Amino acid sequence: MGDNELGLFLRARRAEVTPAEVGLPPGIRRRTPGLRRSEVAMLAGISVEYLIRLEQGRDRHPSPQVLAALAGPLRLTAAERAHLHRLTRTARLCGGLVKDQDPTVRPGLRGLLDQLEPGAAMLVDQVGDVLAYTSGFRRLAAPIGLLAGDPPNLNRYVFTDPRAREAYPDWAHVADEQVAALKDGPPRPDFTGELEAAAGDELTERLRRVPGLPRAHGLLRLEHPEAGSLRLVYETMKLPGDDNLRLVVQLPADEATAEALRRIAPLRLVAG
Repeated sequence: MGDNELGLFLRARRAEVTPAEVGLPPGIRRRTPGLRRSEVAMLAGISVEYLIRLEQGRDRHPSPQVLAALAGPLRLTAAERAHLHRLTRTARLCGGLVKDQDPTVRPGLRGLLDQLEPGAAMLVDQVGDVLAYTSGFRRLAAPIGLLAGDPPNLNRYVFTDPRAREAYPDWAHVADEQVAALKDGPPRPDFTGELEAAAGDELTERLRRVPGLPRAHGLLRLEHPEAGSLRLVYETMKLPGDDNLRLVVQLPADEATAEALRRIAPLRLVAG
């Protein structure tokens, strides 16, 4: 994982905000559509030199007041503001190891999956271990090889299994989202180092480039050996009280996908 996640996140957000969004004229000779450092600094009431230090990782402990000042011109959502504060806390860990969570899935969450049958849903932790899933998810994931491993792991599948590139037509986007989810929480250097050694540059480059804030919803295209080309919408929910555990639900995005899924015989619920 990169050693300047705070700077990466600030640069990425600055590049995504247009001058018009913060009431500034577009100007001339603008190299990128995003904001200049001088514009962000002016709007936040801080010096350009200090913003440079933050983006370059030479200062990793800005005060809550500075973070609040930056949130405005960077147009941060509530989730992004929380992520920004989490990045400053992570920096204070100084690279220390974080104890892995207990992988036990409590009965209430298993009951929740029961209620989602026969839909496709899974419980996944920060490193991508799939801890429990419905029969609907199994019929999507098993034929493409995603459920190999004990427990199955989304990151290992995406970055080290050749079948993933066949299963996901938008593999590069899927890979970006997996890295963002991996970085959305406490550092996991043991897992990340092991995966980076196996995956090589495809992962290393993303760890450097992708900010740790995955999309909560979106569209997933899947090439399924039995059902053919599928288009799935997904919704991801972080579970309060369960450290870095997420519920991911996948639904057909169109009638053609719904019909293709109906042709696959349902399977019983399996939990990892």
